[in-house]
Amino acid sequence: MLKEDLKLAKRILNERKLSLVIVKNGTVLYESSASGIVDLVKAVISLKHKMWESSVADKVVGKAAALLLAYSKVKGVFAEVLSESGLRVLAENNIEFEFKKLVPVILDREKRTVCPFERLTLRVQSPEEAYRILRSLV
Repeated sequence: MLKEDLKLAKRILNERKLSLVIVKNGTVLYESSASGIVDLVKAVISLKHKMWESSVADKVVGKAAALLLAYSKVKGVFAEVLSESGLRVLAENNIEFEFKKLVPVILDREKRTVCPFERLTLRVQSPEEAYRILRSLV
C-alpha cells in the first residue's frame, strides 16, 4: 500500500498545485497549499497517530520537516526539494523517500540565508525534541 499511497500523494500534490498532501490507505488525510512548515506542524498536531504509516508528498523537506515526519512515524515521503540533512534524518529513521532535487540546505523565502526552522533544529537529533520546539511556534 505504501507505493500506491505515495504515488497518489505525489499525483495530488502536482495536479492540484498543493504544497503538502498526506495519504494513508488510499485516503487523503490532509492537504494544504500554504508554503512553509507551519501546515505540516498543524497536520502533525491534528492528525496525531493517524499519520503513523502514512505517505507524505511535500514541496520542501529540510531537517525540521524530516524530524517531524519521523516523529509522526510516516512510512514514505516524496519531496520536490530535499536537503542533505533532511535526507539523513529520513534514512536514519527508515523512512522510504523520493525527491526531485537534493540541495545542501533549505533557504529562507528570500533565498539569502538558512531557513529559520532549519536553524532551530540545527543541533536537534531527536524527533520528539523537534516536535516540542516546532509545536510551540504554531
